[in-house]
Amino acid sequence: MNKLILAAVATAFTTIVTPLTAAPLPEAKPDEVGFSQAGLARMDDFFAREIAAKRVPGAVVAIARDGKLVHYKAYGQLDPVKGTPMPLDAIFALASMTKPMAAVGALTLMEQGRLPLQAKLSDYYPGFADMKVGITQEDGTLQLAPQARPILIHDLYRHTSGLMYGGRPDSASPVARLYPDGIAPAIEGDTQAFIERITKLPLAHQPGTQFEYGFSIDVLGAVVEKVSEQRLGEYLSANLWKPLGMADATFAPTEAQRPRLARPFPNDPVTGKPQAIRLLDTPTKFDCGGACSFATIGDYLRFGQMLLNGGELDGQRILSPKTVHHMTSNHLGPEIKNTVAIIEPHRAGFGFGLSVAVRTSEGLSAVPGNPGEFSWNGAFGTQFFCDPKERLVVVVGTAAPGDLRKYYREQVQDIVYGAMVR
Repeated sequence: MNKLILAAVATAFTTIVTPLTAAPLPEAKPDEVGFSQAGLARMDDFFAREIAAKRVPGAVVAIARDGKLVHYKAYGQLDPVKGTPMPLDAIFALASMTKPMAAVGALTLMEQGRLPLQAKLSDYYPGFADMKVGITQEDGTLQLAPQARPILIHDLYRHTSGLMYGGRPDSASPVARLYPDGIAPAIEGDTQAFIERITKLPLAHQPGTQFEYGFSIDVLGAVVEKVSEQRLGEYLSANLWKPLGMADATFAPTEAQRPRLARPFPNDPVTGKPQAIRLLDTPTKFDCGGACSFATIGDYLRFGQMLLNGGELDGQRILSPKTVHHMTSNHLGPEIKNTVAIIEPHRAGFGFGLSVAVRTSEGLSAVPGNPGEFSWNGAFGTQFFCDPKERLVVVVGTAAPGDLRKYYREQVQDIVYGAMVR
């Protein structure tokens, strides 16, 4: 091991000898729950190499099996400009890992009989009834067609609403060129402004016909606000975050929390181009359920463990086991075009449930796992996955908004399964 890697290892471990925060779950030795200590040490080696190569500033990794924490470590730097060591209680911009939490909030309303899956979205925001479907012609122009059927709440959860993400002026799709990027609406206006903006755009597909990743869960969050008569963050705080002890989960970091925000390199280590996580320094005007929350890795581990437990953790029940099972089942039937593996290339063999990707078959995927595994990731460098068969929850935080984030998703999953000996 060269001097750079040795230095990185030293940096990686400076923050885990005396943790600043309590363990999010009871702890166990790796061999007590079927892991090899030597296998888990590969995670240390991996991030030491990546940090030494200046490909990622740092990371926090949490692995739990059978409800017991077997690996909980911080690596590298929280802020690469200031040289701040990464603490275990670093707070990460979760980006799309906000989506499963917003969906759980909506499912609590479903369990109360207040938000059925088959309800029309226009029952809550009438403007969606008038949206047209954009059909690209051979000459590149758009023809607008009426909706063959209304957008349903069900479509929002599984990204079959026809809403999409944009922010790609060079896109070949004329519809995509019309849409904003994922966080722009939350920075620029309130919930009502977002709804008014999005309903003036064409849908990318007929509702219920194709998985199209986009603003669906942001709209679902707006529906939660309408039904609950609370801001999304207030509703999630009362019905999810506080009951589960997710102490740092928020849409608006306080001044006391801000020193713990994980920050990326100023320039993308692959392209050399400037990069930033805009939400770290730019407040949002509404609580966007698709991309705008923050939390520690320990917080999110408790969320994942709650789902793996069938909706309960430490005596606090958030959802029923039947609702969690429904959430984590595949909802992309044969009539729906499944393009999950297009946006996440390692996800061949996956469908999509109510806000989470769901593995539906053995093999096919680039990473090990089992049918029934459910997961999702964040564009700023976070990931989580739960494997019910292996009773496993893994959560990873990095501040890596470039393309390397997809590389880390695969490598971490390979290392975790490679460390399992039973």
